[in-house]
Amino acid sequence: MFPHKRIIPRVMLAAVLLLLLPAICIAELKEGDKLPELASFHLEGKLPEDLKGQVILVDFWASWCGPCKASFPVMQELTKKYGGQGLTIVAVSVDEKRENMQRFVDDGKVTFTIVRDPEHKLVAAADIKSMPTSFIVDRSGKIRFIHAGFDREKTAREYGKEIEQLLKEPKP
Repeated sequence: MFPHKRIIPRVMLAAVLLLLLPAICIAELKEGDKLPELASFHLEGKLPEDLKGQVILVDFWASWCGPCKASFPVMQELTKKYGGQGLTIVAVSVDEKRENMQRFVDDGKVTFTIVRDPEHKLVAAADIKSMPTSFIVDRSGKIRFIHAGFDREKTAREYGKEIEQLLKEPKP
């Protein structure tokens, strides 16, 4: 048998593993980690075209979550205040039924990005344990702050302070 016949299947296997590696290797996202490419998780909905150089708030939420409902007006305020300065908010619904997510979103006036993780691939990769949980990501794509839960006054104040800090940092 020719050696190249054994090598080709191995090369193909290696290529497939490299494609899947980002989703397989993430056991838990923590401060200092690079945010994985969101598009690789096949989220339902339209992600912003280019997130490079943006400060990103990634928020995991569910329609049945009371604190999530309180967080949406705060994220809308942040979008108005900092959207033109380089902040992008991506709210990731963990709702199993699209209708539940849509009803929740329709109740408020939302101008930030909403996507759904119907197979919970990103949620599992990030090891999300409570709703809402949010990551604030710097312009280089590194997770700098993590918030589990939502306390309207305290969390809103922390979001503002952290986002302002990251927006002042130079673009990579």
